[in-house]
Amino acid sequence: MNKKSIFVTGGAGFIGSAVIRYLIEETDHEIFNIDKLTYAGNLESLAGVIENPRYHFAQVDICDADKVSHLFVEHHPDIVMHLAAESHVDRSIDGPAQFIQSNIVGTYILLEAARNYWLELDGEEKASFRFHHISTDEVYGALGKTGLFTEQTPYDPSSPYSASKASSDHLVRAWHRTFGLPILITNCSNNYGPYQFPEKLIPLVTLNALEGKPLPIYGKGDQIRDWLYVDDHARALYEVVTRGKVGETYNIGGHNEKTNLEVVKAICAILDELKPDHPNGISRYEELITHVQDRPGHDQRYAIDAGKIAGELGWKPQETFTSGIRKTIQWYLDNPGWWQRVQDGSYQRERLGLNTGG
Repeated sequence: MNKKSIFVTGGAGFIGSAVIRYLIEETDHEIFNIDKLTYAGNLESLAGVIENPRYHFAQVDICDADKVSHLFVEHHPDIVMHLAAESHVDRSIDGPAQFIQSNIVGTYILLEAARNYWLELDGEEKASFRFHHISTDEVYGALGKTGLFTEQTPYDPSSPYSASKASSDHLVRAWHRTFGLPILITNCSNNYGPYQFPEKLIPLVTLNALEGKPLPIYGKGDQIRDWLYVDDHARALYEVVTRGKVGETYNIGGHNEKTNLEVVKAICAILDELKPDHPNGISRYEELITHVQDRPGHDQRYAIDAGKIAGELGWKPQETFTSGIRKTIQWYLDNPGWWQRVQDGSYQRERLGLNTGG
């Protein structure tokens, strides 16, 4: 496609940085990274592209309406890929307010800025503008032992995080139906891969294991998630925003259903092979597995039917869980400097999400 100007909100985060790396490395587009740089935002995740002349950065909070509107006027985007969000379920249990502010109010402010900007466009510029909202499969709630989430699955969020994302999804659809803003929505399954902040399961377990710390498993560890390698997700997002049908939703999944316990055991087995000098006198990393109290409102199973994006846009994941998890663990082993620096004192892999108000 012709060279475009693309806003990526939350571009210093885990998925956002993967999207920017893909856009810089695989396209000719001009990329504007808009990020507040909260605890989970890290510009080191973009070290390989930050010197590229097509990459630009603005440290802006999407809740700041004046600054957001100014960015649209100054940089004239053709595409907005909205990834900025608070994303950790456990943190949403401890402190829901920030999730309401960032995920709902922030999305509203961004939508209004985009709408006001879009209304001033004309001709081909107006026709080709796109607002792509990136969301989660958690908005659908929990599945039983069978079945898959489709684009028609009713919303049934369980946590403050998923409720805030469901709310933002509804706002985006409303701005399309009421005002005509050309939007697309994607709902993805659990992402994993390089540069993920170590509060999430896979990096948390990997780093704890390397240090001989307990590997916390919520409840029995029988909760099932569909795992999606982050670079596969980045490719999918680009396909949707450039070739997807305006107003449509596309579910993105990795076709990799695993229980949390299976994931942790897979990590341990790979570490046994790649890092056989076990800490603290243990002979296998599995010895560190520790079952802890389950978190409140923990959904039992998520699984995505990605047939629509496969059928309409030809996207399929390139990584299996076996290949992707090995790449991920090898990356953490090869990049201790990144994860040591990212832990700036605000998060030390402690247990979150136990504040239930009782």
